[in-house]
Amino acid sequence: MKLLRVGNKGNEKPAILDSEGKIRDISSHINDLNPENLNFETFLKIQSADLSKLPELPSIERVGSCITSPGKFVAIGLNYSDHAAEVGAEIPKEPIMFMKATSSICGPNDDIEIVSGSKKLDWEVELGIVIGKETKHISETQSQDHILGYCLVNDVSEREWQLEKMGQWVKGKSHDTYGPTGPYLVTKDEIKDINNLKMILDVNGERMQTGNTNTMIFNVDFIVSYVSKFMSLQAGDIITTGTPPGVGMGKKPQKFLKAGDKMKLSIENLGEQNSKVVPL
Repeated sequence: MKLLRVGNKGNEKPAILDSEGKIRDISSHINDLNPENLNFETFLKIQSADLSKLPELPSIERVGSCITSPGKFVAIGLNYSDHAAEVGAEIPKEPIMFMKATSSICGPNDDIEIVSGSKKLDWEVELGIVIGKETKHISETQSQDHILGYCLVNDVSEREWQLEKMGQWVKGKSHDTYGPTGPYLVTKDEIKDINNLKMILDVNGERMQTGNTNTMIFNVDFIVSYVSKFMSLQAGDIITTGTPPGVGMGKKPQKFLKAGDKMKLSIENLGEQNSKVVPL
């Protein structure tokens, strides 16, 4: 299934993309794609529904984040060896974990805010993992039993705040609109091989990132198991898993976003995002 949320901000409806590419309203089955409903049992009910009898929603409507109000937004850094090399970092021996504020989450095509004085706003196309049930101290072989699906994430980052200010990476990762998520929450049955998905990101029509999840240092099963050793995970939590090479910080010379820039990014089978940088 490809699930999404459509409508004005704060008034989105849960929906599903049917086999003909039509967006169907599933609010008669669930009130939203939130932690309360992001579980295997609810998804089985949706899967058994007759989609042809559900109301069709206009495709021109705004698409919101595919998940709302997750308890956690966990991120993994430097998870592609070629990305670590481009920014001059050592290959990590175990996953580097940090948090993004859940308030950074926005729709896949919403505007990205650039604050006055921001100098180093950067892009990162990433694969997001969505948890489907309580997850704590699990083994790598148990991870798939806890993964509900996957989504596209742009881990927008202000590099000066992240690396040159005092404190943790979370500072440069958490401003409002720094977490475009979606358009779809894609269930596992839709993905043939999660460890072999093509990834791209363009800025103003110029290709910046080209990658594949097959070059991740730590794969999705290892990541979920690893994170669960340090904190419990609940249904609806998101783990975003790192980015391939081509970020602005790794360019020579470095290149960062400015007001008016447009980003287009996609991951195979997970959909596409299109956003514009606007001054705050």
